[in-house]
Amino acid sequence: MHTTVAEARDLAAAVISATADMAGADVLLAPPFTALADVSRSVAGSGILVAAQDCHWADQGAFTGAISPAMVAEWATHVILGHSERRALFGDTDDEVNRKVHAALGHGLAPIACVGESEAQRDAGDADSVVAAQIDAALAGVADSEALRLTLAYEPVWAIGTGRACDKGEAARVCALVRSRLAARFGADAAARIRVLYGGSVKPKNVNGYLAADDIDGALVGGASLAAESFASLVAAAS
Repeated sequence: MHTTVAEARDLAAAVISATADMAGADVLLAPPFTALADVSRSVAGSGILVAAQDCHWADQGAFTGAISPAMVAEWATHVILGHSERRALFGDTDDEVNRKVHAALGHGLAPIACVGESEAQRDAGDADSVVAAQIDAALAGVADSEALRLTLAYEPVWAIGTGRACDKGEAARVCALVRSRLAARFGADAAARIRVLYGGSVKPKNVNGYLAADDIDGALVGGASLAAESFASLVAAAS
């Protein structure tokens, strides 16, 4: 929940300028709903993609304050679903995340499905089982033909917005687990092509360690994306 519409436009323009010569990475911006249309117009023709931060599962209806996948699809190609803050603060359940995944796919959107354990779950030794269960729930009923439209993001809840980043080795291990779960679900070939991201206090000083891992294809970035200079440093690392 950052940026006014004007600030979002300015940030998008600054990101376009700062990353203009970085052709080796796919760049995606996820502004708030209020700025989705303006940012989409701002990045048109630049190669930068746009995502919404969430969507509802219904096409329309009496859901005051919600945004449907049809509304998102007018301005974005991707949508983030099941983010830890949506789960923890707004009560999004595994079943609701699954319904949103199907709704997004039905409207031609590419879902970025987020999974990750809380600090209590990790301390109890349940991190792997929690992540596996979230993957299975989020992707239940997704057809093999839709698999390559998915992106999975591992974002340990205890590392979101805390400045406490997950150790790169542990992040790589869990992302390998994510990949293996995808292979069990869709087959090894598809799993190798589905993007797996790491998210959680990613910064220019630590991004290279994450991107060096075979099973981490990119980053889902929070605070470091709010300044074009720091975000461009992350894009450069991935290019």
